[in-house]
Amino acid sequence: MTEYKNVLGTPLQTCSLDPLAGYTREGSCKVTEDDMGVHGVCAVVTEEFLEFSKMMGNDLSTPMPLYNFPGLQPGDRWCLCAARWKEALDNDVAPPVDLMATHEAVLSYTTFAELLLHSIGSEQ
Repeated sequence: MTEYKNVLGTPLQTCSLDPLAGYTREGSCKVTEDDMGVHGVCAVVTEEFLEFSKMMGNDLSTPMPLYNFPGLQPGDRWCLCAARWKEALDNDVAPPVDLMATHEAVLSYTTFAELLLHSIGSEQ
């Protein structure tokens, strides 16, 4: 069995079970070979990020029952695509991240320092 690692090099922790997050909808932001979007960033979404994502063509706030997607509210934890989080960072709307639940593959898109500056509990 593969042990997934977070950006700290320790075992990947659960991001969210409610709503059920992750590309594989198991609660973790593990990145698998078929996850072309690299849904590895465990973020606590903000209103600003949700508005930005919608403006960029990915509406995460509207429920889609067909896909069993409840729609996200500010404060929900969700596994974001690494490229979208980096894009939000570049536009000053990156939501905070949980380093323990963010997959190490994300480091191909952004630096550990950038993640640390936006980590849960860090001084903003």
